Amino acid sequence: MDEDAALLHRVADEATSYLDSVGTRPVGLPATTAANVRPLADRLPQRLPKGPLSASAVLDELLATVDGGLVATGSPRFFGFVVGSALPVAIAADWLTSTWDQNAGLFTIGPAAAVIEETVGAWLLDLLGLPSTASFAVVTGCQMAHVTALAAARHHLLARQGWDVERDGMAGAPPVRLLGGALTHVTVPRALRLLGFGTASLELVDVDERGRMDPAALARALAADDRPAIVCAQLGEVNTGAMDPVGELADVTHAAGGWLHIDGAFGLWARAADGRRHLAAGAERADSWATDAHKWLNVPYDAGLAFCAHPEDHRLALGAHADYLAPTPGQRDAVDWTPEFSRRARGIAIYAALRWFGRAGVGQLVDRCCDLAQRFAVGLEAMDAEVLNDVVLNQVLVSFGSDERTRAVIAHLQAGGECWMSGTTWNGRAAMRISVVGFRTSVEDVDRTLAAVADAMDATAGMTTDPLRGGQLAS
Repeated sequence: MDEDAALLHRVADEATSYLDSVGTRPVGLPATTAANVRPLADRLPQRLPKGPLSASAVLDELLATVDGGLVATGSPRFFGFVVGSALPVAIAADWLTSTWDQNAGLFTIGPAAAVIEETVGAWLLDLLGLPSTASFAVVTGCQMAHVTALAAARHHLLARQGWDVERDGMAGAPPVRLLGGALTHVTVPRALRLLGFGTASLELVDVDERGRMDPAALARALAADDRPAIVCAQLGEVNTGAMDPVGELADVTHAAGGWLHIDGAFGLWARAADGRRHLAAGAERADSWATDAHKWLNVPYDAGLAFCAHPEDHRLALGAHADYLAPTPGQRDAVDWTPEFSRRARGIAIYAALRWFGRAGVGQLVDRCCDLAQRFAVGLEAMDAEVLNDVVLNQVLVSFGSDERTRAVIAHLQAGGECWMSGTTWNGRAAMRISVVGFRTSVEDVDRTLAAVADAMDATAGMTTDPLRGGQLAS
């Protein structure tokens, strides 16, 4: 036991040291190319050794292996993806979650986990302004939140036509239409694959110049075919942060007898913020919602969230029953609401983050990140860079002239280690994407990053090759 205690204390020291250094570590520099990835793998035994290794030596090996291979996504200057960071209080709760090792699938073997998760669900419905009667599920990420919510939608529309999809499957089932905006996130069609619809079933609806689904175009599409329909709207387009007019989309969808699902991976959190709540007006009228706690709530991976305005459809679509499970009367068994059976008690870290922030703190974080995105846009335009989007939320898209020059600036920044932004394509043009979602990011971090961008622009002004493509830069 003394050795176990020493090991765990050492881990706490190593973790604290990492968190202390995350703001000064190179951002995103490690393992960005094949040349960097291969030596990491070479540090590990190629075959499982025959004999055991002491716990202390295992830890030594792990620490040596990951050295140089950790991306500092918790850095205040990591802007590459909408991934958030990890609050220390949520990390601490997550450590305890692993220590307690509760299976959060059944109340009877994890009552504390079940009660905390139920509390978290009620708090989130209130915080996000969703119906208090809605059901919820804590899952691995927004991908599985879509699967969960769309399984409920599938059950609802097929049961209405007399088809028991949970018993009889999709073969021979009555048709259900799937509609989404032209910029629907990739996780939605992937969920359709997992649910047996297939990606070809998704009908794309026109969007406006900002990337928002057009309610009139949706109305025309629904009027053209009276089959039952699931409409997938979006709060927070992954490149621009654009927010679909979900209130209008709810009116159109429900007038046609359809189900409105909202992909709110990060944009749904606008409903917690005084300054951005209007962007998601009407979201409460949807039938289901999906979001991530590891984005704006800054909870450690993994923590996705699904909500459903029709709890009975949700339960019938996901529920699992067996004689040996012995449910506890009057208590919530998460196995009936999630795709998982044995499952981690993810609600504990979410509880810690929500309790630490409070209602006001969550909203202030969202508003502050959006304000910092605006600061980025103003600063970039002052450098004669071109901001390609209307910065309504936390996303900034920028071009530095030609596609080649834009990619060169991105490569320079990624290699420099001061900050990290990702590349993307928008309306056929290469763009740099800035996502502001971490709780550590400050005005000073934005200004430091803008200075790094200015240096990258200077450094690439005379370049003749594109470091990302190996081609010639435009003069």
